[in-house]
Amino acid sequence: MQVTQQRYYTPEEYLALEEAADYKSEYIDGEIIPMAGGTIDHNQISLNLSSELNFAFKRQNYRVFMGDVRLWIAQKRIYTYPDVMILADEPEFFNNRKDTIVNPQVIIEVLSKSTKGYDRESKFEAYRTIPTFQEYLLIDQTRIRVEQFSKTGKKQWSLREYDEEDQAIALNTIPFEISLQDLYNKVKFEPVESNVDECG
Repeated sequence: MQVTQQRYYTPEEYLALEEAADYKSEYIDGEIIPMAGGTIDHNQISLNLSSELNFAFKRQNYRVFMGDVRLWIAQKRIYTYPDVMILADEPEFFNNRKDTIVNPQVIIEVLSKSTKGYDRESKFEAYRTIPTFQEYLLIDQTRIRVEQFSKTGKKQWSLREYDEEDQAIALNTIPFEISLQDLYNKVKFEPVESNVDECG
């Protein structure tokens, strides 16, 4: 049986390949991992949230980036593309690259079946090494459910969960609030499959 040898890339090799690629990939300490395409609901949720954020911060010094701006996590040697990032000030660019920042305050991920475990665990662990990072939202795209992690002290985070349409999420570190109804506007959830035997 032939064993495929794992190829490790330098960050410079990854960036060169990424500039020429037709699709986005993450870089995790030498490995390049293609990113799965998003669903319509994933896109709708990201757009709903980004639009509300952008409007709310129109005359304030916060910046909102969605999907295409790359994040460099120095301690973990990771390049990644969060769904939404909020900066409390001007972007700090890595190596003067205008497509890669290092200073998000809030990161939001819309969960996919294939990445939700990674987003909750290893990715969150990596994000916590970013000095400016204060708040993390995980948004389920298959049902009304949001997890909000807020930094309360050194290596201390609190969790709040939302799962009712009439609730509103208020960020703790930035003055912003959105109802779950607006967040999930135009999202059509798949019906939950029943395990009951219809013939019986």
